Amino acid sequence: MKLSDFDYELPPRAIAQEPAAIRDQARLLVHERACDLSHHRRVFELEEFLRPGDLLVVNDTRVLRARLFARRKSGGRVELLLVQPDAVQRDAVQPGAGQAGTWSALVHPARRLREGECLALEGARDSVRLVARARAADGTAGMEWSVRFEAPDGALLEPTHIMERAGHVPLPPYVERADDERDAARYQTVYARSPGAVAAPTAGLHFTPELLARLAEQGIARAALTLHVGPGTFQPVKSEQVEEHVMHAERYDLPEETAAAVRAARARGGRIVAVGTTVVRVLESCVAPGGAAERGELVPGSGSTRLFLSPGARFRVVDALLTNFHLPRSTLLMLVCAFAGRERTLRLYREALEQGYRFYSYGDAMLLL
Repeated sequence: MKLSDFDYELPPRAIAQEPAAIRDQARLLVHERACDLSHHRRVFELEEFLRPGDLLVVNDTRVLRARLFARRKSGGRVELLLVQPDAVQRDAVQPGAGQAGTWSALVHPARRLREGECLALEGARDSVRLVARARAADGTAGMEWSVRFEAPDGALLEPTHIMERAGHVPLPPYVERADDERDAARYQTVYARSPGAVAAPTAGLHFTPELLARLAEQGIARAALTLHVGPGTFQPVKSEQVEEHVMHAERYDLPEETAAAVRAARARGGRIVAVGTTVVRVLESCVAPGGAAERGELVPGSGSTRLFLSPGARFRVVDALLTNFHLPRSTLLMLVCAFAGRERTLRLYREALEQGYRFYSYGDAMLLL
């Protein structure tokens, strides 16, 4: 398929710059695929469309305060987005565990920076040293650097402590304002537990403790997995032929208890409801090989996934999807098109725009049944 097959017109006014005043007051477009019927509701009414025995699977990753600002000796300002512990530590360090050492970071502007250069952090007395610049596959220098953090006496510092002290919430680029303390709470799900993401799993932002409690009272179970959302989630697709796109890797953990919860839901006739595209990618990445794949059996464990779901893909685990409205030409939109059909999805997007829905991370939601 062509990249242009996943384009649509989006007026700037439809891009949400602020979250809904109350999380579950966000609008909800519910679409029943079997009868091609849509309903325009609110997220707090979600319970009307789920059944006892269904299983909600959520992503419990916690967003790091991963955006930092620093100054060169010349006074020039530099922005850094910390991504994860650097390759030399990745096997030994739990991402987000607060260990001292080098981290991978996207640095902007990067053109004039030099290896070994030390930058003064804004909001702290400490500094960040540019250890080495990563090279792209074609040998060109990019925006990615290995960096480490140093105290005034030269001692190495734990990056997560620096992030808590001087970091900013890494709002996506289409939110055209500086982050503030509201974002520290609202760009985080209420069930966030495992630090490591640099972008929120946005479908989960709509849940409140009260809504989760009501769903549990109705016999709708909940299980968690972890996928640390990386900056690649905003990476544009550059190949005109969609099939040629190479998906960015993201780290995940699928616990045994979640795999067991999926088996139990299947046994009682419940549906597996993925809260967000990140959950879909983990569940469908962990399908057992061989004949067990047809039954949607899962292999729990940790790893990284580059699974790219586009039209023509098969879904062996996920029965329903709660998701936000995504960027044109993005892999997230392609995943939704794979799940619900391209023409149907783009029709629903047009319908949402006509009805005044708000798009992207802080926007409204869609439930595909």
